Amino acid sequence: MSLEKLADLIFPHIDKTPEYYLKKYPKRNLKEGAVVSRYAPSPTGFQHIGGVFAALINERLASQSEGVFFLRIEDTDQKREVKGAIKDTIETMHNFGMDFNEGMTGEDGSIGDYGPYRQSQRQEIYETFAKDLIRRGLAYPSFATPEELAALRERQIEAKITPGYYGEFATDRNLSPEEAMEKIKNGENYIIRFKSPGNIENRIEFYDLIKGDISFPENNQDIVIIKGDGLPTYHFAHVVDDALMRTTHVIRGEEWLSSLPIHVQLFDVLGLERPKYAHIPTIMKNDNGSKRKLSKRKDAEAAVSYYAEVGYPAQSVIEYLLNIINSSFEEWRAENPHADYHEFPVSLDKMNKSGALFDIVKLNDVSKEVICKFKADKVYDLYTAWAKEYDKEMYELVTNNEAMAKEIFNIDKEGPKPRKDFAKWEDVRGKIDYFFDELFNKETAENVELPKTLTLEAAKEIIMVYKDEFNFNSGSQEAWFEELKEIGTKLGYCVNRKEYKANPDRYKGMISDVAAAVRAALSHRSNTPDLYTIMQILGEEKTKARFEAFLNL
Repeated sequence: MSLEKLADLIFPHIDKTPEYYLKKYPKRNLKEGAVVSRYAPSPTGFQHIGGVFAALINERLASQSEGVFFLRIEDTDQKREVKGAIKDTIETMHNFGMDFNEGMTGEDGSIGDYGPYRQSQRQEIYETFAKDLIRRGLAYPSFATPEELAALRERQIEAKITPGYYGEFATDRNLSPEEAMEKIKNGENYIIRFKSPGNIENRIEFYDLIKGDISFPENNQDIVIIKGDGLPTYHFAHVVDDALMRTTHVIRGEEWLSSLPIHVQLFDVLGLERPKYAHIPTIMKNDNGSKRKLSKRKDAEAAVSYYAEVGYPAQSVIEYLLNIINSSFEEWRAENPHADYHEFPVSLDKMNKSGALFDIVKLNDVSKEVICKFKADKVYDLYTAWAKEYDKEMYELVTNNEAMAKEIFNIDKEGPKPRKDFAKWEDVRGKIDYFFDELFNKETAENVELPKTLTLEAAKEIIMVYKDEFNFNSGSQEAWFEELKEIGTKLGYCVNRKEYKANPDRYKGMISDVAAAVRAALSHRSNTPDLYTIMQILGEEKTKARFEAFLNL
């Protein structure tokens, strides 16, 4: 009876029971095996790539099983909340092709029948479960001050004892209900602690969907479940929320693995059904031969904003992350080059148990594969959307020359092996800028790239003849190249490599040098797509003008 009075004194306004909420939020009517998963960030900063990685795993498993993927905002640490973080989370996930079936839709709005989906709005629910624990003698008010707790921790560390509030050190757990009520009535500050029934000598066996069979000591810490501000700790809120929101799979970072003994114990003591757990390996980075955690402070690629700024298409990032999630994705993609990545079945038991290595070179390779399969119109649309924000000069040039730009983006796209020029939209300028007179005409002789076998003077000698003899309307790439070889042969350049190697003194160089001179005159580059195609895009007038300009460099 005294525990009843203590519970009523602490939570006088709570008149519901845990059973009320369990009945209010029944299991969803989903097909057998459907996954209910969540992304549950704290709004203490903007999104990072690790968050997208975790959300993608949750979203794929829910979607491919015809389940539910929801967004819960864990905002119990309100002092650290960053304005706009919730909106950033929702927009980030949407931009990466992930939309929530339930949960927060903005700072205040939400969809779904299992809300509120924002922890700060669920205080009454947490208090209901905490009151029930107090009533059952499984939680208690603790009056220890921060100073007393710090002193206790120091004594424990000096004595080489596991630090914490437990067993003989948890002095408030032995207060009688009457003593506790007296302290509360006297105005002493307090928090609510869970009275752990655990014994650290016991071990708990558990199966993690990624790590496999794991074993850990039973929790014996009397953890805080309700803080001084009335809001719950992560541990308590997580258990109550995932039980009531009927989460079937908790898929989260492996940094939470050490908290599993607490969570398992709370589920059991509260009489709630445990979800299945999967702890995702941390994304690592190779740093001078050693691996370290990808850092928001040290690594630009840790921030989601980086991918927008340099212009990686969202699909490229997703496909790269799928490579990290399941190494079998690469083989699947090779066998299904044109399939939608949503068709790939993500599997937790195929995840690497150790840290996933983030490799920007591999990301570039994946992204080139993704972009090369886009139609020219899609490349144009995505590039101009990016350039409008990040490269206004190129945006103006490309949109003012839309037809030409689409021809450029269509170079060698129709064949069985499309060109892989771009890994990100930031790369486009350097690959196509020479098509635009506004940029090309600013260049000088110092910008001209030539092979080591050819001097600028020799290149000009070639162009002096070539400009008058070439046929712009040769009709095909093959016919054009035959004409180029004919002109080059007249100029003293060899067509046959074996012949040239056998008698190098008889020739000025190889026909490749003639092509290099034409390429340099038209683009100032040593590496470009097919020259005939470039000339057709530039047009006869501009092609001839560039030959004349080259001679005057």
